[in-house]
Amino acid sequence: MAASRLSDANLLSSQDWSNKGIARAGARWNDIGMARTSLFTPFEIIDGARDRGMLIVADHARRDMPDEYGDLGLPAAEFDRHIAYDIGVEWVTRRLAELTGVPAIMAGFSRLLIDPNRGEDDPTLIRQLYDGTVVPGNYPMADDERQKRLELFYRPYHDAVGALTASVAHATGRPPFIVSMHSFTPAMQGRIRPWHVGILWDKDDRAVRPLIEALAGDPELLVGDNEPYDGALRGDTMFRHAIVNGFAHVLIEIRQDLIAVETDAIAWAERLAPILDAINARDDIHVARQFGSRTGPI
Repeated sequence: MAASRLSDANLLSSQDWSNKGIARAGARWNDIGMARTSLFTPFEIIDGARDRGMLIVADHARRDMPDEYGDLGLPAAEFDRHIAYDIGVEWVTRRLAELTGVPAIMAGFSRLLIDPNRGEDDPTLIRQLYDGTVVPGNYPMADDERQKRLELFYRPYHDAVGALTASVAHATGRPPFIVSMHSFTPAMQGRIRPWHVGILWDKDDRAVRPLIEALAGDPELLVGDNEPYDGALRGDTMFRHAIVNGFAHVLIEIRQDLIAVETDAIAWAERLAPILDAINARDDIHVARQFGSRTGPI
């Protein structure tokens, strides 16, 4: 995991956010990684004020596929399901970035192609069977095809996340606050998921506790603490870009039926924006601190 870190130990301990060979402070972040492919954009940057010290990441916001992969042999209706993308998250992310004034980055491809929120060695990185659906274009999966998808889509996205994170750090001279946006299905494998929103985390609770407290202040909301998933996932985006660097972070999961139309998604962004702004203003949020991980040594 060392190669995925934004900076080395000296950079973290000194909080010296000068170049360090990571990325030029004046780089055009939409160009990062484009040398790998000129045919399909594996990420989109929503620009914002990097000196605000916060960025938003949306791994599963889009369901786009490169032309060469077509529909992976699936009916079009499968791309309307959660197996292809996180329903509603693109709307939430765009409005949340606008309201907070911070930059955001979204993966530009469907998770059915390759899942950017998994480690490279995760067996679910490229799904052959997903929630009862066989994905013909992913089976069998030759090693050279797996490497191709890593090189053309997965790695350029993570290069860009790392570069944007570095850019925010350069702009403020302090460690950034990273917010990850996701959505979840109202039910899974016959189990009802009653939470309206879930806050996922590993061991760093600096942003988690004030966010849960603020959301739970609304008596109409049922807030999940590490529900419907456990936030400790080795190699995922928050592990790779936040946990290993000691950066404050939080992963927000909104139930998909609550953001399936644009007006509702925008309302959720408007609910979250002032809370995240208040958390971002806390001094302890912009200190690099190692909490470790429940998944094992970092």
